[in-house]
Amino acid sequence: MPLAKPSLEMLRALTDENVLRALMEEGRLTRAEIAARTGISKPTVSDSVRRLSEAGLLADTGERTTGRGRVGTYYSLAADTGAALVASIGPDGVVAETVDAFGAATARAEVALGRAPGPDATARALTEAVALVRPRAHGRLRTAVISAADPVDRATGRLVHLPDAPFLVGDLDPAAVLDGPVDGTVLVDNDINWAARAEHATGSALGVDDFVYVHLGEGLGCAVVTDAEVRRGHHGLAGEIAHLCTEGPRGRAMPLTEVFAELGLRRTGSTAIDVDALRTAALGDSAPARRTRDALARAVGGVLAAAVALADPRLIVLGGAWGAEPAVAEAVRAHFAALPRSVPVAAARVPEPALAGARARAVEVLRTAIIAAPRPEASA
Repeated sequence: MPLAKPSLEMLRALTDENVLRALMEEGRLTRAEIAARTGISKPTVSDSVRRLSEAGLLADTGERTTGRGRVGTYYSLAADTGAALVASIGPDGVVAETVDAFGAATARAEVALGRAPGPDATARALTEAVALVRPRAHGRLRTAVISAADPVDRATGRLVHLPDAPFLVGDLDPAAVLDGPVDGTVLVDNDINWAARAEHATGSALGVDDFVYVHLGEGLGCAVVTDAEVRRGHHGLAGEIAHLCTEGPRGRAMPLTEVFAELGLRRTGSTAIDVDALRTAALGDSAPARRTRDALARAVGGVLAAAVALADPRLIVLGGAWGAEPAVAEAVRAHFAALPRSVPVAAARVPEPALAGARARAVEVLRTAIIAAPRPEASA
């Protein structure tokens, strides 16, 4: 049976998508430049530019080519095609950004938040941050991507309270909070998962499709990436390593989180690690600092050994406020390398990695939403 030929409508839709994606990547292009980048004929590109302009998605920038030859008109996305919201929720507060389809942040706001704020205070802080950035968005907010320092239920997108978690938000539903300001999909994931995606895209795990990202900061966490995908687990709680048993001081087995209690490196009245106290205790050449680094290396090394046994990664990336400290990372690397099964260990490189990972995903979703949005029929 001969294959059915694609309809004229389908061909036009594919052409329009290629034109839009070319402009989203480059910012502005002439019709001749679009044809050169996409491999689509100039007459077909001209028809597409006309359709998209009539539909309100493209606009003449007013700029023209110079020099010899025919003058070309530069086109770009229309100013009101829409924006994406990106937000992070963590112990340092709520950070909200709006980004356009070119990946540029058009506004940013930060609202302070305590370490155990609860769902109501967190919802108010998120609402306040969104209100500060929304007026500077280019068009309506078509989507939102949220990074949260608490675990996230993959089925509902709600934040989950686990025992001894240092940052306690509770049963917050970010999608419900953003139901008014955001028109489209709201994606929510744990901050460490977003950080791992950022390291895979532009950081130490660039080109590595199987790795483990270990976050060592006020809290403890891990993201397992296999075949270039973050594995979230049945409930979305994969990588919660705080209660994984490892070697503590004096060679005793204990949960990883308890190692810091034994070393006196927790914040008062909290399970959160006191990063400043840890740096004071572990950095430097004194004998006590070397002993503290050794205890941390043995504890973290036990976690890395478990990750290698279960996930078989090619690389381990250490991130977090103290995990990427050169002296700590080197101590961990040296201890881990002496174990029967080890892999290379690299320090994380991406600034604000959780926000960077969420931002990249927000741009992808925004671009798809703009391309897929229903629009009035343009004349043939």
